[in-house]
Amino acid sequence: MAMAQKKAHEVDSFLKRLDRAYPIVLLYGPDKGLVSERADLFIKLTGLAKDDPFAVIRLDADDVNAEPGRLSDEANTISMFGGERLIWVRSAAGQKGLTDAVGFLAKNPPTDTFILIEAGDLKKGAGLRGIVEQSPSAMALPCYSDDARGIDGTIDDVLAKNRLQIALDARNLLKESLGGDRLATRAELEKICLYAYGKERISIDDVREIIGDVSAVSYETIVDAMMVGNIIDFTHAFDRVIGTGSSSFLVLSAAIRQFQSLQTLRYGMENEGKNASLAVTATRPPIFFARKKLVETALRHWTTQSCARAIERLQRTVLESRRNAALAVPIIRQSMIALAAEAARGARNSR
Repeated sequence: MAMAQKKAHEVDSFLKRLDRAYPIVLLYGPDKGLVSERADLFIKLTGLAKDDPFAVIRLDADDVNAEPGRLSDEANTISMFGGERLIWVRSAAGQKGLTDAVGFLAKNPPTDTFILIEAGDLKKGAGLRGIVEQSPSAMALPCYSDDARGIDGTIDDVLAKNRLQIALDARNLLKESLGGDRLATRAELEKICLYAYGKERISIDDVREIIGDVSAVSYETIVDAMMVGNIIDFTHAFDRVIGTGSSSFLVLSAAIRQFQSLQTLRYGMENEGKNASLAVTATRPPIFFARKKLVETALRHWTTQSCARAIERLQRTVLESRRNAALAVPIIRQSMIALAAEAARGARNSR
């Protein structure tokens, strides 16, 4: 029997069109951002609306694990309004109950229903991955960190959406700083596109402004104070650094980067049952020991959702500050003070 799996470099081609021979699709791997991005792509291929509660049923893997029969019941339920349905299972980690439920459906594939499973890094041939790979009606799709070709494709995709071009030397420098998690890569690219707002072409100077490490420690001090709600320290650090002539945009860039990291850590806490200390300890590359307690504190003040809102606010601030260059510093300062105040409220509420 042919193994129902694709090599990492074959996944994008598989997801260019919907193959109904495989109603069960498993997306797995260490790159959570890429798993999430490809899950969205698969849902688009089905033609179903992601936010339609009658067509797309969301289940947590632990809930299916506790009640394995639920997956089969949902998969074989006829849609209230007719048409196809999708069962979207997230946070899978090879739970036995879930594996057994998927195994049953792999032998008795549903009609008019797709099963989409998002999982972490699964060992070859074991548990859930083994069940899917051995089934003729299921497909296992690995999601690993971007290689050079994948990074080029992501760069082209983001630039095309923003109607921007990039100089060759700027692209080469940019590629050296990207990689790893797909969502983090896209976030960095979106940040550069925001910085280049109003231009037609991204230059190497634009890239250097974004990825440069100049005054990184000073920027980190500003952002750390903001994330834990220490408004006084934030104000002093911000005014001191900006007073030296440092770029206020780089402060924003550092803030967006830190919130992205915080969001990833909170995801691990909320979906994998980790506490703040364990989440920080497991981070790779490791967090500098002097900052561990501060990051743990920030993790208690911010959730995945509030981190996402903070990132959106900072990205809007990028646009506002570039549209009103003369007022850039007060715009950025006010936006970050508001986030520091939000963190301070979170600290009071957690007591």
